[in-house]
Amino acid sequence: MQSIRELYRIGNGPSSSHTMAPKRAAEQFRARYPQANAYRVTLYGSLAATGKGHLTDRALVDALAPFPVEILWKKEEELPLHQNGMEFEAFQDGASLGSWQVYSLGGGALGEAGRLTEGPDVYELNSMAAILAHCKETGQSFWEYVVEREGPGIWEFLSEIWEAMQAAIDRGLRAEGVLPGGLRIQRRAWAFYRRAKTSGASFSTPGTIAAYALAVAEENASGGVVATAPTCGSSGVVPAGLRYVAETVECPPEAILRALATAGLVGNLIKHNASISGAEVGCQGEIGAACSMAAAAVTQLMGGTIHQIEYAAEMGLEHHLGLTCDPVNGLVQIPCIERNAFAATRAHTCADFALFSDGTHRIPFDDVVTVMKETGNALPSLYRETATGGLAAAYTRRSKKRSENC
Repeated sequence: MQSIRELYRIGNGPSSSHTMAPKRAAEQFRARYPQANAYRVTLYGSLAATGKGHLTDRALVDALAPFPVEILWKKEEELPLHQNGMEFEAFQDGASLGSWQVYSLGGGALGEAGRLTEGPDVYELNSMAAILAHCKETGQSFWEYVVEREGPGIWEFLSEIWEAMQAAIDRGLRAEGVLPGGLRIQRRAWAFYRRAKTSGASFSTPGTIAAYALAVAEENASGGVVATAPTCGSSGVVPAGLRYVAETVECPPEAILRALATAGLVGNLIKHNASISGAEVGCQGEIGAACSMAAAAVTQLMGGTIHQIEYAAEMGLEHHLGLTCDPVNGLVQIPCIERNAFAATRAHTCADFALFSDGTHRIPFDDVVTVMKETGNALPSLYRETATGGLAAAYTRRSKKRSENC
């Protein structure tokens, strides 16, 4: 299992798989052929179906500027190894220099034929059961196991991630106006935050958590800088959960970083044993994984045992099983932004539930991850980030009906 450095990434939204990864791929391909003066990029499957809404074309053009880029969209075709396939071609004065097939695997990661991972394996244990057994034997917490495998340099990295998360919350709480993309969605984080601070105690907690999650999700939707956790589309859940606990119980900075380490371990397990790609398993792999990560982190910050942390992580994923990825107009806005808010508040509920128990439960985390993968594989493609079914299709039908009645 890879380093959590491959899970947490800082970059521009709105999509880690559709924006960040294609940009990285374009930069790598350009470096292979520095003499090229023209490019052609063919996008397949989900990348082609929702790439324009996710600003894939802009990311590619920016990465390959100032040279001309021809982009071909083949949403009805898929390359053999993943739903998010790309083929780059380089030219010099019309002559072909070479090509490259590469895949966007979710969370900003890239892969190619015969090597569907990036970076070396860092963790020799790749199941929650094995890690729990190790921690029981050694007396370690989850975060201590992360440091054992990653080394002390992980703290500087996680500090940068936390700074990026907090900055996204702060910018999102200050920003007002309409989000780009044509859906005319108003930013609401600032209003939620103000109402939460002026309302009674019953609304203050969920309102504040929701405001923090909305702030990051709205920043992501506008192409702002966010930290994947585990993706751009679900980037508001973990920061919201951690920020609220940090403020209410006055956690020291090192406690937050330790919670981020535990959340990263949980996300890594989901990524390794299933997927965090909406194009592969639907939104359960993005929002579900984010809720699981946040639930684990919050439970740890509230003094939970490793068994309570595992239970919270299990609930965070279990109760998102079957969640479809059907972004309206291919934008990371409806239902994505609200889902960040609901998942962040649910993560706290999962933590509370786990802390009220001793951590004993019947369905272990590893089994839920397996079921999530099976469920994702069973979802038709129209529910896996193609914007051809579900809420996206409903919105299209309603818009068509309105235009016919005008």
